Amino acid sequence: MTTEQVERVRRFNRTVAERIGVLHDRYLGGARPYGQARLLWQIGDEGPHDIRGVRARLGLDSGYVSRLLRALERDGLVAVEPHPRDRRVRTVRLTEAGRRERALLNDRSDALAAALLAPLDARQRDRLTSAMAEVERLLTASVVSVDVLDPGHPDAAYCLRSYAAELQELFEGGFDPAHSLLPDPGELRAPRGLFLVARLHGEPVGCAGLKLPAGAPAEIKRLWVHPRTRGLGLARRLLSELEERAARHGCDVVRLDTNQALEAATRLYRGSGYAEVPAFNDEPYAHHWFEKRLTPGTR
Repeated sequence: MTTEQVERVRRFNRTVAERIGVLHDRYLGGARPYGQARLLWQIGDEGPHDIRGVRARLGLDSGYVSRLLRALERDGLVAVEPHPRDRRVRTVRLTEAGRRERALLNDRSDALAAALLAPLDARQRDRLTSAMAEVERLLTASVVSVDVLDPGHPDAAYCLRSYAAELQELFEGGFDPAHSLLPDPGELRAPRGLFLVARLHGEPVGCAGLKLPAGAPAEIKRLWVHPRTRGLGLARRLLSELEERAARHGCDVVRLDTNQALEAATRLYRGSGYAEVPAFNDEPYAHHWFEKRLTPGTR
């Protein structure tokens, strides 16, 4: 990134903060600051919600969330209670007064949005809302974390189950991991490999594995992205991360195979510099085999 890019982001942040009113002690003319109002809106009318999930969604530390909740609870807007099946887990729900204040917050938020658009002509409104949608997409992509996890970790297991379930629907004749060349995800565990899991607001939304066989090219397996996060560039990011890690392990070639039903994946591989090669394994679900030569500093 460049210094100019950093400064543009800072200018954008300042402009947004000023226009949406987060600098005021009373957000949208209400009785509370932005942090409390945002938490009240996030809790929503349905509930109760696990406080840990709410905190992860907002990206806030537990101490700050506890202070916000105490303020809302003191005003009679939320009820904090132990989970009925696990008293170690705290939940939160809106009270009737909290639902009324949230409804008022929604009305005032609509009014603020309308006020932002009102001075603009129709073309400018379209430009602004389209730009906002793009900014939202890119900002969402920027908060996705990618970590190496054991394939047996609950988040990794969730991704592998979801991967298999989607292929079961897509492949002619279905998909059974036990019949593939990677029946045991333990092959994606160090030192034979690694497994990446992507998370958005603490929830697993993607995965990818790398086999690191001794004396042979690295091999990418089980690349999957949750449907709700497609379009964020996450598949390309996972692919790039695996290539970089393969290069760090001294590999100069990385391989993968794919099924003809996975057209988007095939386009991704071709667009990322992979060349189609003759079959290098007897994977029963594969129709295409790809290879890419890595260079120092691959990213």
